Amino acid sequence: MAGRDPTRKVRVAATGDLHCREDQHGRFRAFVKHVNEVADLLLLCGDLTDRGTVEEARTLAEDLLALRLPCVAVLGNHDHEGGCSKQINTELAKANVHVLDGDHFVFEKVLGVAGIKGFGGGFGRATLQAFGEGPTKAFVQEGVNESLKLEAALGQLDTPKKVVILHYSPVAETLVGELPELMPFLGTSRLAYPIDHYGAEVVFHGHSHHGSREGKTPGGIRVLNVAMPLLAETTPQQRFALVEV
Repeated sequence: MAGRDPTRKVRVAATGDLHCREDQHGRFRAFVKHVNEVADLLLLCGDLTDRGTVEEARTLAEDLLALRLPCVAVLGNHDHEGGCSKQINTELAKANVHVLDGDHFVFEKVLGVAGIKGFGGGFGRATLQAFGEGPTKAFVQEGVNESLKLEAALGQLDTPKKVVILHYSPVAETLVGELPELMPFLGTSRLAYPIDHYGAEVVFHGHSHHGSREGKTPGGIRVLNVAMPLLAETTPQQRFALVEV
């Protein structure tokens, strides 16, 4: 079967931080209808549930079943709160959502999506180092591990175009507006290294409800904060970013 014409743009809708609760049946029906009308691919950047319960994932999946296009996602910290991440993945799979965790998805042989949750750790000269107490070293190592998973996912892609989805941010620029004390817990520049090494057309992340919409990696790759609460403030009629790739 022939793949998509690589010169034809892919319309990518991206959002995150849906924070679906168990009793919110139908909350995302209008959102799904809108995405169906304007996009070729939907990307979800974590915190799909509010407390990380199977029931919340099931409620969200009810609405996502109406999608007429592929959907790719990563989980966020809220999705891990209940210790049920595997069961959440199972519920989302019933709605044909492809959840990534250090792996990739290929859309019509043209666009590769690499995805991880990511982690915190800080940015630039303020990046936390693995020194001192064991818990500090463990925190830093988690960020390193996530970066290595992203490197592996990107390294496996040989598509003409690539995008990256994360929950945590790879740059400080899209966190401007948050309390400075929170920034080390909202992302780490360690995540930007594999992105700049392998390249990507654009990076999408969530997690930062009060940050800024756009930034760039040190290598100049566009980074978009698509947390739904932020989009609700800046583009209330469209709770997702729409980018042609």
